[in-house]
Amino acid sequence: MTHKIHRPATDPDLDAQSPLRLIAYSVGQRAPMPIIPAPAARQWMDATDEHFASRCLPLLVANQAGWFILNSHPFRVAWNGETANAGLEIMYLDGEPPFPASSMFGYGILTFSIPFLFRTPPGHNLLVRGPANCPKDGIAPLEGVVETDWAVATFTMNWQLTRPDHVVEFAQGEPICMIVPHRRGELEAFRPQFQDIRAEPELEYHHRQWAESRYQFKIRLNMMWQHRKRGIWQKHYFHGTSPSGAQAPAHQLKLKLKSFEAGGNTLQ
Repeated sequence: MTHKIHRPATDPDLDAQSPLRLIAYSVGQRAPMPIIPAPAARQWMDATDEHFASRCLPLLVANQAGWFILNSHPFRVAWNGETANAGLEIMYLDGEPPFPASSMFGYGILTFSIPFLFRTPPGHNLLVRGPANCPKDGIAPLEGVVETDWAVATFTMNWQLTRPDHVVEFAQGEPICMIVPHRRGELEAFRPQFQDIRAEPELEYHHRQWAESRYQFKIRLNMMWQHRKRGIWQKHYFHGTSPSGAQAPAHQLKLKLKSFEAGGNTLQ
């Protein structure tokens, strides 16, 4: 008997409005982990002087480029430096089992069990990574790419502690994973090449304008810090313009990802 891997049933009305669907099937008995569109704000960015980090549009857009999976139980973890699984000590601070994180692989790797089986449209993978621009002292997220258009296995989110005898804490509701769909094979379709910018005189002209304006801005910024004055920030990129006033053909200030919604039985 031949079995087919189930994919979501086609709904013409829904597909006409939103042809790309990302589905999270709940599996197992683990405590639910909320999934939310990743927000633009980061606490460390807002805490910078004059919120200068929060003025960086590439950072803000990267912050929002995916969905966060949130931790269900608060806990602390430390690594004694050994390679064995027992080298991790995890102490849960609240909540009942089953707990989300454990030591499965050794080498200071902390593993979160994700209670969802994800489905993406045919030809789309899921990049499973740490929360964008969320540095955490003493531990680093490990990334993976999963073919979620056919795989029937769930995946884990893994973090590696970077030094022994350092306690790391994960709060309840803290993002522990970021999921980002992307089309399989698209990266391999690119053909990278080097060129001298002088081969594109117009591009070279605009780049030189930007470089000069940036140089002058750095001088003013340095004087501002020395005299503790509030600065006037350059916003060419933020507004989608060059120093000459040329407008970008397309420009995005924010992402508006949709939230996960409850659905019915979509298996065929």
